[in-house]
Amino acid sequence: MNWQNIKVSADNTHFLFEGKQIFEKHFIEVLKFHSPGIAPVFDNTGAYHIDINGEAIYSERYTRTFGYYCNRAAVVLNAKWFHINELGKQVYHNSFLWAGNYQENLCTIRDANNQYFHIDLNGHKIYSETFTYAGDFKDGIACVKTASGFYKHIDTKGNYLNNIVFLDLGIFHKYFATAKDKEGWHHIDKQGRELYKERYTAIEPFYNGFALVTQFDNEKIIIDENGNKVISV
Repeated sequence: MNWQNIKVSADNTHFLFEGKQIFEKHFIEVLKFHSPGIAPVFDNTGAYHIDINGEAIYSERYTRTFGYYCNRAAVVLNAKWFHINELGKQVYHNSFLWAGNYQENLCTIRDANNQYFHIDLNGHKIYSETFTYAGDFKDGIACVKTASGFYKHIDTKGNYLNNIVFLDLGIFHKYFATAKDKEGWHHIDKQGRELYKERYTAIEPFYNGFALVTQFDNEKIIIDENGNKVISV
């Protein structure tokens, strides 16, 4: 049985394979299987992980468990957040007020002072600074909100990608990211330079060269990477 073909039921209480219930067990809640074939579940004993045979992979029980990413799973125990490995063992000694999922072997967390930063697979902070908020890394770049209240992009060493600040930012999709300044939303390159002069009330990332944007009159249009209007939607 390939774990990738195991589905979660519509009510999130059990698993299906080829449309039929497996494990002969209902849970209070389940989440989908992740590589290498492990799923988070919650029943009357607590939260834990099971393998593709429906068996618990460790004896510990948690308040909440989440999926495995980069061979690490975020878990909660009495309001303390940390990560465990595929043997169910905590991979570092620290705990946090919140922990995300590992992406590209790095993870964003929130510490006891409600500050955000990123840790490596062993729980070590990867740079000295802390932020008001920090998002996941994608292609080696993450969005952060600085103490000044502005958003910037950082690399995996915590260095700013450029010297331009924004009111809000999105992640880079291929070459471009969404960004908001005092005039509105637009797209930028990795140097923080605008691709066009127009501003919008809302925008999406470019998808194969085109992006859906919302004008200030609420009309939705499609633009190309030069900011030219293609069609109204």
